Amino acid sequence: MADRRWVEMGRRELAHRSADSVEVTLLWDPAADTISVQVIERDTDACFELPVARDQALNAFNHPYAYAALATAA
Repeated sequence: MADRRWVEMGRRELAHRSADSVEVTLLWDPAADTISVQVIERDTDACFELPVARDQALNAFNHPYAYAALATAA
């Protein structure tokens, strides 16, 4: 199960998937009207979250590592 700290922040889960030890969650913050993707790697305890443009939300959700690399390079 994904890290649910974002619930306390008033955010809503739009989509969630997990494979092996990686969990990916697409989140919406209605107060700020922003979207982000959260990735948690359970085997290493690594975690990162990326702000996502609306038109890229599903792309970032489906390919978070590629999206992170593009966001870092920009």
